Amino acid sequence: MTRTLFAAALLALAGTAASASTLVAVNTDIGEVIAAGKNGMTLYTFRNDSANTSNCYGDCAQAWPPFTAGDAAKANGALGVIERRDGTRQWTLNGQPLYFWAGDSAQGDATGDGVGGVWDVVRR
Repeated sequence: MTRTLFAAALLALAGTAASASTLVAVNTDIGEVIAAGKNGMTLYTFRNDSANTSNCYGDCAQAWPPFTAGDAAKANGALGVIERRDGTRQWTLNGQPLYFWAGDSAQGDATGDGVGGVWDVVRR
């Protein structure tokens, strides 16, 4: 992701009243990644998702919690919002639903990268 796109995504997410979260760049053992949430945890994408559609539910969503969006959250540029089958709303970046990894415990962890050959960190 280019710095310009990253900056636009930061501004768009920070400007949504429905989310107290902001996107931040975080240094990890595998390089700089994008993180979010009140604890600044690393974000991931799931290769088994399709554009603007999450395929991670049940046990998958317990291990890979969706990066949820509030009711008033709105798409802006590269950032989008989709409705999941369970009625919750989830942030997307360039149409890819965003997730956290339950295996990460602190800001800067990126232990979910490559899990099962289908999970990737969101790189800056």
